[in-house]
Amino acid sequence: MLLSIINRFALRLPRAVNSIASRPLRTVLRWQLYVTLALGLVAAVWAGLPGAVSAWLGGLAIVIAGFVSAIMVSSRKVKSAGEALRTLVRAEACKIALIVLQSWLVLTTYQGIVVSVFFASFAVTILIFPFALLVRD
Repeated sequence: MLLSIINRFALRLPRAVNSIASRPLRTVLRWQLYVTLALGLVAAVWAGLPGAVSAWLGGLAIVIAGFVSAIMVSSRKVKSAGEALRTLVRAEACKIALIVLQSWLVLTTYQGIVVSVFFASFAVTILIFPFALLVRD
């Protein structure tokens, strides 16, 4: 049953990624994912498997929240500046809520967490987002 749920999710993921209208957002989300994977490998050498998992969870909290925010922004056709602003504020509020919720879940449920690695990966992944300004649309 779990495998069928994962398969359905995996089949829908490319469609969801392609529904993000902004090329800079898609690019930055991809960069964040690459950096998260790389930080996990570095943490595996430094702190073993719990360090790698902690780094991956820290980065994925940001990537998932950014992905949901990008989907929210891309899914609406705005007709006015006020509507665009409301959409952006809602997407950012959702992103912050998801980051807080995911961090709380990881810190309370994963017993082997390496907190310093978790927060380092978390911070580095957040700092990549401003690079979206460098990507041409």
